[in-house]
Amino acid sequence: MKTTVEISDALLREVRDLAAREGVTLRTLVERGLHRVVAEAKHSAPFKLRRAIYKGEGQQTELVEASWERLRDLVYEGRGG
Repeated sequence: MKTTVEISDALLREVRDLAAREGVTLRTLVERGLHRVVAEAKHSAPFKLRRAIYKGEGQQTELVEASWERLRDLVYEGRGG
């Protein structure tokens, strides 16, 4: 199948030089690269966010309706600034 891909001039020069040194076509190098990307994607585990639970008694009663600004001020209280 034919397709068009835009590649930076500098990269294209490097790839052409590499292809010439290895005695292969530009197509061969492009296919090799794409095969590697596909293989890496298959073998890499998808990101999974770990479950993070706080095992305390929850928010303090007096802070249940506190604004984010109030909570932030309490977190940084006594730490300069």
